[in-house]
Formats: sequence, C-alpha cells, structure tokens
Amino acid sequence: MEPPFVIVDLDRTPDREADVRDRDRVVVGVAAEPRDVVGGFDVLLTGAADPPRPWVGCADPDATARELGRVVASRAAACVALVQVLRMGGGLSVPDRLVLESLAYSTLQGGTAFRSWLAASPRRIHRPAGTPVRLERDGSRLSITLDRPWVRNAFDAATRDGLCEALEVAVADASIRRVELYGAGPAFCSGGDLAEFGTSRDPARAHLVRVHRSPGTLLHRCAPRVTAHLHGACVGAGIELAAFAGTVVAAPDTVIRLPEVGMGLIPGAGGTASIPARVGRERTAYLALSGVELGAGEALRWGLVDAIRAVGGSGEPDGAAAASRRGFRH
Repeated sequence: MEPPFVIVDLDRTPDREADVRDRDRVVVGVAAEPRDVVGGFDVLLTGAADPPRPWVGCADPDATARELGRVVASRAAACVALVQVLRMGGGLSVPDRLVLESLAYSTLQGGTAFRSWLAASPRRIHRPAGTPVRLERDGSRLSITLDRPWVRNAFDAATRDGLCEALEVAVADASIRRVELYGAGPAFCSGGDLAEFGTSRDPARAHLVRVHRSPGTLLHRCAPRVTAHLHGACVGAGIELAAFAGTVVAAPDTVIRLPEVGMGLIPGAGGTASIPARVGRERTAYLALSGVELGAGEALRWGLVDAIRAVGGSGEPDGAAAASRRGFRH
C-alpha cells in the first residue's frame, strides 16, 4: 500500500486540479518561487527566502518534501488525521475546533503508533508541585505563572486544572483588564508531561476531560486581555496554549516545536485551532509534520509571536529592548 502522500511540482503543473483521493492523503506543493495556488494543498514549500504566507521557505524544497513523505510513511494515521482536522477546522468555531481536535487525539491514543512509541519510551517519574500555577493580583492586572521549573513547567493534569481555575477568574471578573501569562525557570513550558502519557487507559473518557477542562477554551474567551511571555522551550502545549493569547511576546532564546506526530498523535492542547489563526493551516501542518524547531526570529516573521523581548531569570520580562513585529518584518 502506498503512503497517503503526494508531492506536486507546481512549476510543472501550476493548474493541478484537486484529486478525490486527496481527502485521505497529505498533499505537498513545491515551487522554486511562491505563486498563487488554488486551495487543496496541506503544505507549500519554496526555495525562496522569507516567502509570504502560506508558503514555507527552505534551502531544498524537494528534499524537504521527500522527508515529509518519510514522516507520513512512518506515522500515516497521525499525519492524515492532522491535515483532515486542519482542513475541517477552517469552517468551525474555535470551541468546535477544540472538540474536533480532541476526538481525533483520542482516536490516535488508541492507535498502534502511539502504543508503540509509549512502549519504547523510558519510564519517567512524575514530579508534582504543591501549587503548579501561581496567581498574583495587582489592581486590574492578573499574573498567572506556571510554576514547576524543575521539569521546565511540563504540562500535567494538575497544571491544567490550576490554569483552568486561574483563567476562570479572568473570564468571570471584568475588572481584570490585563492577564499576563508566564513560565517560571528556564522555560515557559516544555509540553505535556511525559510521565503522565499513557496513564489514561480510556481514550473516550480522556476526550470528555479535555473538553470539560480546556485551558484553550478559556484563553480564547479572554484572549484580547492576555499577553503570553515565552522563553526557552515552548513545546507542544507550551505554544499551543500561548498562541490563543491576544499578544505573544518571545524572548530571544525561545524555541518552538510541535513533536506530537512523532509520537503517533496530533497537537492536543488546542494547537490545531490556535496556531492556524496566527500562521495559517499550511504552516501549522508543516510545523507538526516536520517537528522542526522554530526560533524567535522566524516565529516573529510568521506572526506566531508579536514581539521579541528579553526576560529576567525568573521568566518575567526585564524591560530590555524589544523588536515589534512590524519593525522586525522585512
């Protein structure tokens, strides 16, 4: 059986029409220079530097496309589910996108690829915090800090619940005009806590919990008031949740990555809803399929973050020089 993947050379077939088989495969378009294309491509690669959205620039687009093909061949179910969720999400509200994402995520949790990844992964010890999320109120300003720095604020169930409780305060209290979201220690958030991966043996129940206790839904509801301050590792949930914020500020050392496809999953903390709103579904698909690291500068050019600003050792901004998105763009 052929992998559910196709590369289209748009320099040779610029007017390629959609194929009914595309519904169940990942479609990657490649061109030397960006061009106007009809919808239907999941990823668009070009050799041009700093191309406009939805294109992704790379040194060798043909080699990059072949590498994506190898990823799809090894994680077919996750890759196809990813692009299907991204395609369908464009016509849905954010809350409905989150439900769709969670349904696909739970389906993949029961899949062979995830179970194989889980079996091959080293056992990790959960290192909880008494108070994984810290709140501080100063007049109309509410500061929310992820506070498990010894695991780079890995996102466990207790952190999820603590963040939901904090955001419920912001949603309910109109006198809170500014919500500042931080991560204590060397990183904003290193993603889902791998010590808890696979501990739920009931994917259906896990779906209900994700939908009922959804920080992404709450962030979306108060997004215009929220500023997320990123630094260090922003992996998986670390960028998926931050991208809901009305303003995202990144320190120069920020590194963004979506690793879930390599585990046989898709982003499951809201990334298929939050990240496309900032960078488009094609660039979101590229980030998730490739698992590449995105630095602060590229994230700024793409619009995934809105400014670059230094932070202090605590993870909170120290007021040093910043580059606005408008000033940084070429």
